[in-house]
Amino acid sequence: MTYNNGQTMTLRAPNGQHVRVRFEVNAKARRLILRLDERRREAVAVAPSRRQIKDAAAFAAERADWISMRLQHLPEPVRFEEGAMIQYRGAPLQLTSEGEGRVAKIWAEDENSPRLLSVPGDPETMDLRVTRYLKKQARADLTRSVKRHCATLGVAHKSISVKDTRSRWGSCTHDGQLSFSWRLVMAPPEVLDYVAAHECAHILEMNHSAKFWAQVAKCCPDWKRHRAWLRTHGAGLQAAGE
Repeated sequence: MTYNNGQTMTLRAPNGQHVRVRFEVNAKARRLILRLDERRREAVAVAPSRRQIKDAAAFAAERADWISMRLQHLPEPVRFEEGAMIQYRGAPLQLTSEGEGRVAKIWAEDENSPRLLSVPGDPETMDLRVTRYLKKQARADLTRSVKRHCATLGVAHKSISVKDTRSRWGSCTHDGQLSFSWRLVMAPPEVLDYVAAHECAHILEMNHSAKFWAQVAKCCPDWKRHRAWLRTHGAGLQAAGE
């Protein structure tokens, strides 16, 4: 069988579960890579070149049981809809379309009630409006962190963008353009701050060497704990808003 970039195939794991695998070609990859796309709930087999996609398919087939096990342990999706509970800056927040006006805002009925994110309007478009609000807050939080960390490191960034990335929480180009996942605003603030520090450090060191981590530590001494939190709970952030 011939496989192409972007194509998917379905495997049957030893436990009987069917799992989907998508193929990607990445010239920067030095070897065959198998990772999970938590948002799509499928595996991604990455090949360094088009001619190695067949090898990537075999690589994934040999690990169908691992893929199945990992997919089964993914958290259930949380849709941005009426009454849903989400995380916001590390704390629970309930969504509601009730409220006055057209501006989204956070409030609480009393100190014993959960905080509410009120997004007045058509319930059918609540997911779009909630996402828009979270992106705006994520940009504000990340901008503050980036400015502080750049000052600490004595560097300058060119721009900040907030996207819905699947495979990484942040990135940095050689000319200082920083990009982040808006989903970081759902994590505890110190975790978002760590990712900002991580990308600012890349302005000095475009690698993950000891020198790089030393720069991260200048901005975020407890970075190992925050990185561990993201590795443990990151899938939950990706499951929200599907």
